[in-house]
Amino acid sequence: MLPSVYLFPTFPSYHRRMPGATENLYRLLGLLPQGMRRRLLRRIFRLTRALTLGVRGMVFDEEGRVLLVRHTYRPGWTLPGGGVEKRDSAESALAHELLDEAGIEVIARPLLFGIYDNRAMLPGDHVLLYVLRPGQYVRHPWRPNAEIAEMGFFAPDNLPPDTGAGTRRRLAEVLEGRPPSVQW
Repeated sequence: MLPSVYLFPTFPSYHRRMPGATENLYRLLGLLPQGMRRRLLRRIFRLTRALTLGVRGMVFDEEGRVLLVRHTYRPGWTLPGGGVEKRDSAESALAHELLDEAGIEVIARPLLFGIYDNRAMLPGDHVLLYVLRPGQYVRHPWRPNAEIAEMGFFAPDNLPPDTGAGTRRRLAEVLEGRPPSVQW
C-alpha cells in the first residue's frame, strides 16, 4: 500500500485529522472496475500534482532486439517504465521499473534520449526515454507478476502486432534517426 503522501501531498494536516483515510480510499478503489479505478486515479493525480513525470527504458540485447512488456491492466506491448515519485530521481525510478517489470538490473548510467509530452495520457504528463545497450545492464530470472503478464526481446522489424504506436515511433527515432517528436 502506498503511503498517504502520494495521494494528498499538499495536505499533510488532512492525515493527522483523519487517520486511516488513505487506507479507506484504497479499499474503496479496489472495489471499482479496473477502467473506472484508473480514470479516478488519474483525476486524483491531476488534482494533487501540477506535473507528472514518467520514465521508459529502450533496452537492446546483443542481437539488436528491443525489450517490450505486456501489462496485465492494458492491451498491447510497450517499453518498460513507470512514474517518478517525489523523492526519487528519474534514473533510480528507471532502475526500479526495469528490475520489477523485466528482471533487468541497470549497472551503468543509461543515455537520456528524449523528453516527451504525454498529454494524451494525462495533461501535464511528461516521459523521459532512456536507451540501454549491452554492458549497461544484467539480466536476472523473471516471472509474470500482478503488473506484467509477459516480457520479451523482439527484432525491431518483427514487433508484436499490438505494439503501441508511441513505442514504434520511439524505435524509429532511435534506430532510423527520424527527428524526435515532442509528443509521445
